[in-house]
This record gives sequence, structure tokens and C-alpha cells, in this order.
Amino acid sequence: MLLELAQWLAKDIRTFNVFGYITLRAVLAALTALVISFIFGPIVIRWLAAKKVGQSVRDDGPKSHLTKVGTPTMGGALILVSIAITTLLWGDLSNRYVWVVLLVTLGFGAVGWVDDWRKVVHRNPKGLPGRWKYFWQSLLGLAAAVYLGQTATMPSQLELIVPFFKTVAYPLGAIGFMALTYFVIVGTSNAVNLTDGLDGLAIMPTVMVGSALAIFAYVAGHAGFSKYLGVPHIPGAAELAVFCGAMAGAGLGFLWFNAYPAEVFMGDVGALALGAALGTVAVIVRQEVVLFIMGGLFVAETLSVMLQVLYFKWTGGKRIFRMAPLHHHYELGGWKETQVVVRFWIITIMLVLFGLSTLKLR
Repeated sequence: MLLELAQWLAKDIRTFNVFGYITLRAVLAALTALVISFIFGPIVIRWLAAKKVGQSVRDDGPKSHLTKVGTPTMGGALILVSIAITTLLWGDLSNRYVWVVLLVTLGFGAVGWVDDWRKVVHRNPKGLPGRWKYFWQSLLGLAAAVYLGQTATMPSQLELIVPFFKTVAYPLGAIGFMALTYFVIVGTSNAVNLTDGLDGLAIMPTVMVGSALAIFAYVAGHAGFSKYLGVPHIPGAAELAVFCGAMAGAGLGFLWFNAYPAEVFMGDVGALALGAALGTVAVIVRQEVVLFIMGGLFVAETLSVMLQVLYFKWTGGKRIFRMAPLHHHYELGGWKETQVVVRFWIITIMLVLFGLSTLKLR
């Protein structure tokens, strides 16, 4: 009886080859990353608290944030560990795109880790000096840009795709593609970092945008779907759906502990890495403009900081917003922190749905 059962199971496993189903592995990746975050989350939080890796708060910020002083930060390391383990477990490790995205994510995470560690452990308020932080971000962004540009095998991989139009695409050439890739990766990394200022504010939009990019990756990597929907066919890109699934699962697991009132904060180690991951996936599947749409919250937060700084210098001390980034403007205007977070989530949901509509509305 046992021998017959073993033979049946062996036959069934050969027939049902789980590694042949990208969508199934993407779901399993999300669930695996979620479980890892649930299991190790409390352990990581206790370790950070024991090391006194606590959050500092701006003196000129909302007074309600003073209660956040000392809350463990650098919890983004939990997200990266969950993503890395899950991707290595469920991803196709012979796929070059998986390695590019994973290495970029971990590389930007390392930059964020050094910055956070200097701030909260060495009590250096400047952390990693801005010029060095930008240098390492640029080095990693350029490395990814050069590699993707030099290994592109199809003309469509070097074009800027305009959504809502079937045939509108602008050839960039290798140099133009590398420049765009660099700015998308580094820009998205810093945009997510600027957004990460309230409990749960940055992580949920990251999960939503990442999940949407999983759909774009699957479509781009599938010859039939990409032809039917009029998007560039990028052989091998579908495997990034597994990475995006891992990112979504790890993000949701982290949100369990980061929801208001947060037990742990992401820190630069998480924000810089997740932003770089979103940018790299978007570049590979040729959906930079759609990323700009779906990540409209990140764009708005970044623009609010840029406009505030420029206007402050131009007028000699005047401000456009009560405080930048944008989420603080609404807090100082009377919105509760949870209101800002949930309303920004709703806006992101709308933007993500609008971005997904570009798959069909052409």
C-alpha cells in the first residue's frame, strides 16, 4: 500500500511540475515571504530594541510624532531577507533578470543599512554623507543600466513605450536607454524613501505597485499575451512576477508590524531597496511611464520636497506647503495620521487601476 502511494506521488509530482507554472510560484512566493515575515518579525523587532536602534523625530514636525521616538527602525532588513530567501526558493535562478533585480535591491538596501546604522547606532545625525550616498546609488544604478543596455537583444527593449497607444514608441538607443534606466532606478529609490514618513504609508503603495508590475512582467514575458495586448515581448521577464510576489508578501508581512501605531519602521534600508526594485522591474518590462502613473504618490511626495526647497530659496524663506514631504502638510492641516495614510492608499489604488487599464485601452 505504501509503495503504491509513493509511486502515485512520484508520478503526480512529475506531472504537476510546479516550476513550470510562473503564476503558481508567484502566489507561493507571496505566501512564503508573508510567513517568513510573520515568524521572524517579532524576533527582529526585539533584536532592534535590544540594540537601541530607535527612530529619531524632527523637532519641527507634527507634535504627534514625538511619541514615535525610540521605536525600532531598520525593519526593512526583515523585508529584504524575506524577499531574498523567497526568490532563491521559488525563482528560476538561471534567469538573468531575477539576479539583476535581486542584486540591485540588496545593493540599495546595503546603502540604506549603512546610512541607518550611522544615524541610530553611531548617533551621527548626518548618517552616510549625501555625496557618498548618492555615489553608491549612482554606481549601482549605472551598473544595472549598463548591463541591461548591453544585453538587450530586441529593438523593443531600447524603446520608450507610451501607454494608451499601440504603435507609439520612441527609440532611445543604448545610451538613451542607460540614462533613462539610471534615472528611473535612482529616482524611484529616493521617491519611496521620501514617502516613508508615516506608519504604513510607503509599504502598502509599494505592495500595490509591485503587484501590478507582476502582471506587466507576466504579460511581457508571454509571447501570446504580449502580442494580443500590444506590449513589448521581453523573453524571460515573466519570471519577475515571482520576485514581485515575494516583494508583495514581504511587504504585507511587514505592514502587520508597521501599521499604526507602528512597532517598527522600515528605515532607509527598506525604502531605498524597495524603490530601486520597483524601478528596475519597470525598466525591464518597459513600463517606465506606467510606473510614473501608478507611483503617482511617490512622485507627488518627491515634487513637494523639490518645490518646497526651490521656493524657499527663491523667496528667501517662504513656503508653499506647511511642511514637506506632502504627507506632513496634511497632518499640520488637521488630518490625523491614519486619515492621511488611508486616503493616500485609496489614491494609490485608483492610480494602480488606471495604470493597469493601459494593458487594454490602446
